[in-house]
Amino acid sequence: MKLWRATPEMRAFVVMTAVPYPLLAVLVIFRVVGSTDESLLVDLGLCGLAAVWMLVMFTLRPDWWERPRIMGVFFAGMVVITAIMVAWDPYYGLFTPAAYIFGFTVVGWPRQVPGLAAVAVVAGTAQASHVPKDTAFGLTVTVSIVVVNIVMMCGAAWVLHQAEKERQRRILAHAELSRANKLLEATLAENAGLHAQLLSQAREAGVLDERQRMAREIHDTLAQGLTGIITQLQAAEQMHEVPAEWRRPFAAVKGLARESLAEARRSVDALRPEPLEAARLSDALADVAERWSKLHGLPVRVTTTGTVRPMPPEAEFALLRTAQEALANVAKHADATRAGVTLSYLEREVALDVRDDGRGFDPGEHEPGGGFGLTIMRQRVEGLAGTLRIESEPGAGTGISARVPSAGSPA
Repeated sequence: MKLWRATPEMRAFVVMTAVPYPLLAVLVIFRVVGSTDESLLVDLGLCGLAAVWMLVMFTLRPDWWERPRIMGVFFAGMVVITAIMVAWDPYYGLFTPAAYIFGFTVVGWPRQVPGLAAVAVVAGTAQASHVPKDTAFGLTVTVSIVVVNIVMMCGAAWVLHQAEKERQRRILAHAELSRANKLLEATLAENAGLHAQLLSQAREAGVLDERQRMAREIHDTLAQGLTGIITQLQAAEQMHEVPAEWRRPFAAVKGLARESLAEARRSVDALRPEPLEAARLSDALADVAERWSKLHGLPVRVTTTGTVRPMPPEAEFALLRTAQEALANVAKHADATRAGVTLSYLEREVALDVRDDGRGFDPGEHEPGGGFGLTIMRQRVEGLAGTLRIESEPGAGTGISARVPSAGSPA
């Protein structure tokens, strides 16, 4: 990784390990060239002490960098060693930049201020080593040099501390902004859910209003008409004895009228069709087919395939109504000898097939009898994101296939 792309901590670590050793090596080389035999051993000993201290306390144990107390001991040792080197020869004041580097990097605020001030005193003493100390002017110059070093280094530490505070403030602000953005996203998602719920409630309210309107219309027209039919049939039974050959169709008409009236009332009350109130769809289809077969004298075979599983009420309602309408069309128009109803539970949808061996018709022409049964079936199934297919031709019977998603209608 390139140095300028690294983190501030990595850059500081590289500087602390790369600068002091080369600097110390250069000082040793110059001392070896310019020292006498007696002083050379002392120079090498002092430089070796500094190198070993840095190697043992810092370079060999970089994990200690994260431990303030150990780094405080390390820095204090560096200041003492540097001071001894300067006391031996002011020339070693050139090593004080290494001590400054450690002071700026391993010592935290505010202990950094006295530590850097101590290094500044050592550096200023080395810089003023050739200034005479036996006069007031010389002492003033020496003190001034030391004070300037202290002010410069402590001022630099304060500036860097303010910059670090600003960096931390920006990091905190960015983290706070991220938290705010996440909270905003969660709020938007919650609002979207509430909006969807409100739309659903609004649709339900619209459906309820429409059902109430339908209830009034059915009560005033269809229900009254069916009630009148039932009443007239009962009155006819009381006035005249029904001939034996009429009793079966007469009873069927009365039963059909009563069932139609009950179904109409249940529909506007938002209840499921009577066959579905206490039975599964497959059982309800078998019951409808059995009653239809008894009424019209035609055999109907009901088959269920696949794994039976619960379905949304509106999907069951649509398939049951499709089967009832298809069987009604068979009775009215097909002139068939038998019919079959198949309910198939597929992987992602449920299919209903109603077939007969009647005379058939051309699906491209108008509906047989001029009614609207097929149109209503198609609208009911497609309203649940399903499909309705009609297969028929003259003389070859008719097949009606309805498929609806098993997950229910779309929102």
